[in-house]
Amino acid sequence: MMEALRRGASGWIAKIFLSLLILSFAVWGVADVFTGYGQRSLARIGATEISPEEFQQAFQQEISMVSRQVGRRLTPEQARSFGLDTRALSRLIGSAAISTHAHDLGLAVPDSDIAAEIRTDPDFKGVTGTFDRAAFNEVLRQNGISESRYFKERKSAEVREQLTDALLEGTVIPKTPVEIVHRYREEQRTINAITLDPEKAAKVPEPDEAKLKGYYEQNKASFVALETRKLNVLLLTTEEAKKLVPVSDEDIRASYDRNPARFNEPEQRRIFQLSFPDLPAAEKAAAELAKAPSFEEGAKILGLKESDYDLGVLTRDQVIDPAIANAAFALEKGKTSAPIAGKFTNVIVHVIDIQPGKQHTFDDVKAQISEQLAIEASGRAIQELHDKVDDERGAGKSLQEIATALKLRFAEIPATDRNGRAPDGKAALDQPEWQTIVRAAFAPGAGIDREAVELQNGYVWIDLAGTTPERQKPYEEVQADVKAQWLAAETKRALAAAAQAIVDKINGGTTVDAVATEQGLKVEASKPFKRLGETPALTQSGVRQVFALAKGKAASVETPDGKSRSIVVVTEVTPAEPPTKEQVEQLSAELNRQYQGDALAEYVSALQARYGVSVNQTVLKRTLGVEQ
Repeated sequence: MMEALRRGASGWIAKIFLSLLILSFAVWGVADVFTGYGQRSLARIGATEISPEEFQQAFQQEISMVSRQVGRRLTPEQARSFGLDTRALSRLIGSAAISTHAHDLGLAVPDSDIAAEIRTDPDFKGVTGTFDRAAFNEVLRQNGISESRYFKERKSAEVREQLTDALLEGTVIPKTPVEIVHRYREEQRTINAITLDPEKAAKVPEPDEAKLKGYYEQNKASFVALETRKLNVLLLTTEEAKKLVPVSDEDIRASYDRNPARFNEPEQRRIFQLSFPDLPAAEKAAAELAKAPSFEEGAKILGLKESDYDLGVLTRDQVIDPAIANAAFALEKGKTSAPIAGKFTNVIVHVIDIQPGKQHTFDDVKAQISEQLAIEASGRAIQELHDKVDDERGAGKSLQEIATALKLRFAEIPATDRNGRAPDGKAALDQPEWQTIVRAAFAPGAGIDREAVELQNGYVWIDLAGTTPERQKPYEEVQADVKAQWLAAETKRALAAAAQAIVDKINGGTTVDAVATEQGLKVEASKPFKRLGETPALTQSGVRQVFALAKGKAASVETPDGKSRSIVVVTEVTPAEPPTKEQVEQLSAELNRQYQGDALAEYVSALQARYGVSVNQTVLKRTLGVEQ
């Protein structure tokens, strides 16, 4: 079941949700004009309207997909900061544009074809190799989509795919751009480098009072005490809730006894599989394999490479065909099966490795079950406590009183600026999600809106208890900081000047070795390196400078730590070797994908221009729950 979910999340569900991701870049510039169509419509392209509900669903799908990738649930605020709201709207508009064009062209797919595709879709097959209704329903539930909507979206996606495939089919990348990109990527440079000693190369005299005061006056904006706010904070997180809902040993035991087998680790095997159209072909191949010194050598004789037959590491349940699964899991390590007549194909399997399963006892998994039950209980407790806090807030109680009554965490933040710093420059909050808390505390209307702020693992309530306005720090207060900044700026300027003098000398004909001896520095020779990949101790800017130089020429680059400068001299320029067949194929495929993405973006832009696009910003902001 879980494998079916994983496959489903990467199959047609992903196709529907991600097939038009490239379109995001084509529609980010949609107009914000609202011309009076249905007041509940959020956007429109041509005669097709996008409702707030459709957008909200698409936005939640974007949040879910990215949350799975980063391993934690994003809050709506974080999702907006990442631009997921824009991406969701872009996807909807791009999808609507292509669907509208398909409708105009009279393109359609029969319902019976879509139903047949779903029934035969490997993403929804169970261990028997046939369509599994339970797996199908679970995939839809996990992705928050109804069966009717999935059917409708898959049908629309099929039509769009046929249209875009026809648009992009037959694209061929010319030989010239492939060669240009290959030469650019594969060219190599070798350098000699010397790095200046800041203490010797950039001796800056002590500044007098007049210089420091002049620097202060020119850079006053660097010496401002930001506005600070005093905050009262009530935290309701998973960790806090878990303390209030202890899990008993009886609950843990009961959870284990309900299904002990779910905690066992099944045996896993790395399986090689060769497939054949019929048994005679499989038997002929088996004879060839028997003659070969190894399965891999035999596969080479048959014209196959490892990527063609390596199924990876699988459990018995992950091998869909029972006949193949039984044969593969009956073999000893390193052994090859006789030809197997499977339900869908005829195969020969070879077991390359066996990872034995493990039966876990109650004691082995007690801590794991306890943690799982605590998290489940805390989830329910958080919502109950959230409602209780709001009730107490409505009754006029302070956050500290509520925290005491409900045994929650209360914190008083004497002063924090919008960067989360106290006046002494140290962190003002010790909470992992301090950025969310500070952002809410400094948001417009903070101190008026008493609603909870959603965190990744709970909620926080913030009361604004006081404000200290921004002020300009007088020179006397920041004299030490002024001096430190002046010295840093002057040292950087002196280093740049000293480095440029050496560059001029080398480019004028002096060898780098002579300069190094004169300066008491060490010459470091690099290995050949390319523009991309592992490079010597250079920043990306430094790499670009190196590849802009002619052989024998020098340039000054900043060191990666920003504390000094290096003088680099190109000692060797190695042009790219002619590309291999594999490199040509790889580059052609890569450039073809880029070309298709550009073509698709242009296509959608043209559809936008044809049908017209408008977004109701009022409805959009209301749907997102942000201020006007």
